[in-house]
Amino acid sequence: MNKHKIFLLLATAGLIPIALSYGFSPKASLAFLFDIEVNSVEVTHIFRAVMGLYLATALYWLVGAFNSKHTKGAIINLVIFMFGLAFGRILSIAIDGNPNGVLWLYLILEFGFGVVGLLLLKEKTE
Repeated sequence: MNKHKIFLLLATAGLIPIALSYGFSPKASLAFLFDIEVNSVEVTHIFRAVMGLYLATALYWLVGAFNSKHTKGAIINLVIFMFGLAFGRILSIAIDGNPNGVLWLYLILEFGFGVVGLLLLKEKTE
């Protein structure tokens, strides 16, 4: 297994627990992680939809890890996904202020995975 596929597997392994923390039991996990009180079906619905989006993305990365025809596309998807999340977090920091430490950690990881993905794409296409 090459480093491109290992990278996709590592990213998948990191994304699945985050997805589950958002949507498996939002009332418990969001209160614990972010001090967010979930008190409506609508909030639960939104976080479970986010979980579904994250899990579907992780599934595509798994496809890319095990099917060479999809490796490059999965890494492109990963780069866009990670930089999209990082951009949204940076925008929120600028507008809304300083988040808790977990969200700073997510920002650092998202930016880092995006950069590594770009480097792997450059290497693979040369």
